[in-house]
Parts: sequence; structure tokens; C-alpha cells
Amino acid sequence: MAKEIFGRLPPLPSISEVLRMYRVHAKKSLSQNFLLEPKLTSKFVSRAGKIRGSYVCEVGPGAGSITRSILAQRPKHIVVVEKDARFLPSLLMLQNACQGHMSVVLGDILKFDMSKLFPRETERPWEDECPPIHIIGNLPFNVSLPLIIKWLRAISKHDSAWRYGRVNMTLSVQEEVGVRITAVPAHSQRSRLSVMCQNWCEVEHLFTIPGRAFVPQPDVNVSIIKFTPRIRPLIDMDFDLFEKFVRVMFSMRQRQCKHPLQRLFPIHKREELATKLFTVADVDPNAPSFNLTFDELERLSLTYGLIVEQHPELRHYDHINPACIAEDKARISLLSSKKIPRLSAE
Repeated sequence: MAKEIFGRLPPLPSISEVLRMYRVHAKKSLSQNFLLEPKLTSKFVSRAGKIRGSYVCEVGPGAGSITRSILAQRPKHIVVVEKDARFLPSLLMLQNACQGHMSVVLGDILKFDMSKLFPRETERPWEDECPPIHIIGNLPFNVSLPLIIKWLRAISKHDSAWRYGRVNMTLSVQEEVGVRITAVPAHSQRSRLSVMCQNWCEVEHLFTIPGRAFVPQPDVNVSIIKFTPRIRPLIDMDFDLFEKFVRVMFSMRQRQCKHPLQRLFPIHKREELATKLFTVADVDPNAPSFNLTFDELERLSLTYGLIVEQHPELRHYDHINPACIAEDKARISLLSSKKIPRLSAE
């Protein structure tokens, strides 16, 4: 495995030497920040769980500093997905040293399909223990949010990497994003991201890495978060409909929840359906959105789902969609004209 393989080869250059050798510098446009300290990369990998004999997909390996720490744990195989072609020489150097235990993919992880990435024998029933697969990544700041939402959607459908079972993810994110991911009800940073992540995964803040440990140094610290998919989501609802509900609710997260949630409905049905939503769900409409518990969220979101079943056109209603805005304005104008009494001609 990794240690035995490296023991038979000449010493590889350090990551800092590789960066100098190939004149590679972090690209601001790609939000690149390199973690080069071996003690920290080893801690990152060790907190992911049992790597020995497992399969690993590493996202955004860069020059391969975390990759080396993964290899030191002797995985069965590691696939690294890197968008920046400047890192290919460094990664191919590692691949050649690993003699078949590493594959390099040049591509955008936001477009990358992981459904055929691992052997079929690694598959586990969803209700069983997690498969011997890990997703590990020092995520660029500019892709972390869309990537996490994309993966949560795949988890909800047991798709992509999650066709193999409840695959764990250990990811680095900006500290403020990490706080939002793990924020509990009534926490000041409770948000759409908190609810989406916690609904489909158990999330754990592992540790924080100070910004000064990265090259170049970012203005923020970095949190390492572990995601373990739940056997059953806390709220079992269609992903896109639930995401829409949560997105609207947290558009005014510190205000009374009645204000944002009424926007789920078009203007001519708003008062009637918003009243029905809170009455049937038995939730206080004056409670701030960020205070709502998962039990209250479940009652509200499932009631909203029932209302959508009764009024299918609501599934596509979006209060910020230009067409919906125009239709609402037209209805407001029509309602206003009906309220203005006409002068009779004498």
C-alpha cells in the first residue's frame, strides 16, 4: 500500500517544492487556498474515519498535500478530481508513485458524475452501515454552497456517490459557513443551509483551522465538517419542494415566519392559504423563522405539501419570478379597480 510503495521509491519533493518547481500560484478566481502543513492534513484525514482499505474521492486536491495524507492511511484506491490543469504534473507524479492505487480526473466537480466511480462490491443497503467509501475535500470557497446543495439532492435520491449507500463526506468550508451548517434552532446563524444539511445528514464540526495555516492566507478561518447521511430524513418530503419552502421561509429569517411564508402563495390566494397553512400546522405565525424546531418545520412543510397537492399550480409559483410578479401586479390592479366606485352619469 501507500507507505510500502513510497518506501521503494526515491523521496518525492515536498508540496512547497512542487509549487515552486511548476511555478504554480493560487488563483483568486478559483478561490484557491492551499493547506500545506502535514500535521494539519493528517489530522483532517484521520478525522474522516477509517481510510485503510477504503475507497476515497478527493475533491480539489491541488498539488496533493491532503492526497499524501490520505495515501499514508493506505486506502484501497483514491480518485482525485481537480479542475485546474496546472496541478496535473504534481498529481501524476503521485499517481505514478502509487502503482495503480490512484486515479486523476481533470474536471469540474459540479459537473462530475460519481455514480460509477467505485466498485459494485462496495454497495451497501441504505439502512445498513456506511460503505467503505469517503468523500474528502478542501473545497474552494466559491463552490462550497452549490456543491453541498447538489450533493444533498443526490443524497435525497440515493443517487451519484450515494447509490453505493450512506457515503460520508468530510469537507472544509469557511468558518461562517460551518457555523451555519451546524446551527441549531434559535441560534443566530440558523439558516436555510442549516435546515437542508441537518434534514438529510448528521453534521459534526470536527475542528477549526486558522486562516494563517493556508497559502495564501484567507481572511477567515476554516471549519472541517463531517456529513453522515441519515437513514431517513427528519422531514421526508420531495427535495425541491422542501428546498423552496425553506428558501422562502429564511428569506426573512429574523422576522415572524408569517411574513415570508405568505409569499409561497399568489396574491389573490395569499391570505386564505397562509391562514390555512398555520391553522392546520398548528404553528405560531408570530414565531421568528430561525426559532422554529424541526417538529414545527415538519408540520408547516408537510401542510404546505398538502396545499400544493390541492392546488398543483403552486408548485411552480415563485414570488421572485418575473412572470409571477407581473401576474400578481395585474391581479392587484384588478382588485384595486373593483374597489373604486364609478361615478354615475347624470
